[in-house]
Amino acid sequence: MTRRSLSKRAAIVTATAVVAVGTVAAGGAVAGPGWGDSKPGKKQIAGLFDQWNRALQTGDPEQVADLYAKDGVLLPTVSNKVRTDRAGIVDYFEHFLVNKPVGTKIETHVNVLDSNSAIDTGTYEFALTDPETGEKSTVEARYTYAYEKRGGEWLIVNHHSSKMPEG
Repeated sequence: MTRRSLSKRAAIVTATAVVAVGTVAAGGAVAGPGWGDSKPGKKQIAGLFDQWNRALQTGDPEQVADLYAKDGVLLPTVSNKVRTDRAGIVDYFEHFLVNKPVGTKIETHVNVLDSNSAIDTGTYEFALTDPETGEKSTVEARYTYAYEKRGGEWLIVNHHSSKMPEG
């Protein structure tokens, strides 16, 4: 190979590398916010339940509903009605919060899917107090929370909770 053909080949390789790097950089810019964010830890996602449980303690259904995405879906523990909008979610919690629920996780399994989505699945129980009699009871349930990070905030996009079928 001549010196001239080596120079041409080097120029082509260099140009190809510049185009490849430029394409990757442009792809990252097109991907938008959150593309480069690091994945949250399992502990961080598991802690979102604590935030939700604290919202229950306020007794304010609006504060609880604030933790759900606008298009969030709730399949609640003690209601057969699927809640698919904020009004439905608020309605459920207006009735549920009368019992002063305090949730405790029994078992949890967190899957962090990417930097903007995660699932927390397991079992929990709620200590409830009957508002008329003051009688205390416990409801054990299975749960799944699907979270998405939207506008920098982790929101519940799907929450399924059902009483344990046995026992």
